[in-house]
Amino acid sequence: APNGAVIKPSAATPELMQHRGRAVVFENIEHYYARIDDPELDIDASSVMVLKNCGPRGYPGMAEVGNMPLPAKLLREGVSDMVRISDARMSGTAYGTVVLHVAPEAAAGGTLALVRDGDLIELDVAGRRLELLVSDEELAIRRRDWKPPTPPLGGYQSLYVERVLQADKGCDFDFLVGRRDAGVPRHSH
Repeated sequence: APNGAVIKPSAATPELMQHRGRAVVFENIEHYYARIDDPELDIDASSVMVLKNCGPRGYPGMAEVGNMPLPAKLLREGVSDMVRISDARMSGTAYGTVVLHVAPEAAAGGTLALVRDGDLIELDVAGRRLELLVSDEELAIRRRDWKPPTPPLGGYQSLYVERVLQADKGCDFDFLVGRRDAGVPRHSH
């Protein structure tokens, strides 16, 4: 998350605030729903769940899907929390060790886009660090081979995807930056 991310420490499991685990990657929310309860999914309590392409451009719209419910098979084993990372957002009433608003997002080509199943990820909240433990050489290869998601076909969604800022910049349109304090005439209310 070179441009930042957020976590709600009061909702997180203290033991998971410093954690290293193997990534289990979901390319988008549909991939998550298709895979999460597959009995063959290679996931355990130490894994780090990663959800991509749910940020401002990727969803589009930065949906409240970042809290990612845990796999049923782990819930049956008594697992109640895992580290989860996404470029999405979640409700303020949700809970868990969830890193959100990763910027730049996967759909914008951020590091999140390069994460693959099995990669090691380290979270150190006290050290303000979230690190993908993959060599710079391997990341360069992945970045070279990365293809952005297919953009929407037109209309407002195309305008939005082309012009929306990343989470660390407020998810506003780039052409509105600096114009919010210009005042709104009374007759416009």
